[in-house]
Amino acid sequence: MRPFDGRTVLLGVTGGIASYKSAWLARLLTKAGASVDTVLTRSATEFVSTITFEALTGRTAHTGLFDSGRALEHIKLARAADAIVVAPATADFLARAAGGQANDLLTAVLLATKAPVLLVPAMNDHMWAHPQTQANVTRLRDIGYRVLNPDEGALAAGEGEGPGRMPEPETIFAYVARLLESNGSSTLAGRRVVVTAGPTHEAIDPVRFISNHSSGKMGVALASSAWRRGADVCLIAGPLSVAAPTGPAIRRVDTTEQMARAVGELAPVADVLIMAAAPADFRPATVATSKIKKGETALVLAMENTTDILRATLERRKKNAIVVGFALETDDAVANGRKKLEDKSLDLIVVNDATEAGAGFGVDTNRVTLIDRAGAEEVLPLLSKADVADAILDRVERIANGR
Repeated sequence: MRPFDGRTVLLGVTGGIASYKSAWLARLLTKAGASVDTVLTRSATEFVSTITFEALTGRTAHTGLFDSGRALEHIKLARAADAIVVAPATADFLARAAGGQANDLLTAVLLATKAPVLLVPAMNDHMWAHPQTQANVTRLRDIGYRVLNPDEGALAAGEGEGPGRMPEPETIFAYVARLLESNGSSTLAGRRVVVTAGPTHEAIDPVRFISNHSSGKMGVALASSAWRRGADVCLIAGPLSVAAPTGPAIRRVDTTEQMARAVGELAPVADVLIMAAAPADFRPATVATSKIKKGETALVLAMENTTDILRATLERRKKNAIVVGFALETDDAVANGRKKLEDKSLDLIVVNDATEAGAGFGVDTNRVTLIDRAGAEEVLPLLSKADVADAILDRVERIANGR
């Protein structure tokens, strides 16, 4: 799984109650294809065992700096790692790391490595808020470590709720993926990317609306992939039936007009604009103020066009912005896609057939044809939407590199 295949992640575990979550993080990383080396501090072994991590990763779990036969273990681990994540990182560990100490295996590895480092604090909310802890976090960020802010929520038994809770393993996993992929290798790192996703709802009356079957899965996959590559991503999301992604900023909208306004506001600053949403093309000309009652005769709705979002951005797009559109068709898909590419002045259009099994709305797969401004076609096989998103963004990066 990109970007974990063939990569080595060192997972550091320190002595907090949240360390039970670290076992699941180790499992997620291993299942994604990473080789996971685990380093537990002595205090961590009071909460979780090395056997747990060895069973989940299939690799030796490490503890002592001076264990027999492992005199240079910190150097070997430091050099082998493509990324290092410490989760949980206790207040004590943050203090020692900020001070440049190397009095255990984990802090020694940090001093010996050139790999990017992600620290995930977890502690009592008062400990997190203490000025000394905050000064340590500032110091760690200043020297280049990424430090996540803890979540708010239930703390240890009897401690109530507050900021200090370790983020869930799935969230940390997403940040490790970003650490691996955006570390100087992606053209999108640091660029502003705007992605739209999902359907829109156009009201008929206070309880009914017109929409379509879009789940938003394709747009969410694109936003996730762009964010993983280091981009500053804003996802403009209509009503989604899929979970929102970790990382991107999310701007919620309901109607096509709301989506058009949001895209219009961001188009002047977007380096990449990807219109993956399926906004409604029509809306009722009038909206009833009360629920329309079922009668003896059929209801007839007068419809009007909604705003053409891509066309509306033509004069507002940032110079040299890369614009990607989608064409979901039921007839003459490629021909209609080519027309849309020209009419909307796109750099790339993604064409798919709504009637093809496994490639329409609400599924986890897609089969698309990519057509660029020069007219070249690339037909992709049936892939997961995550893989389709990566293929699209690989093309976007090649376009960006050519400008």
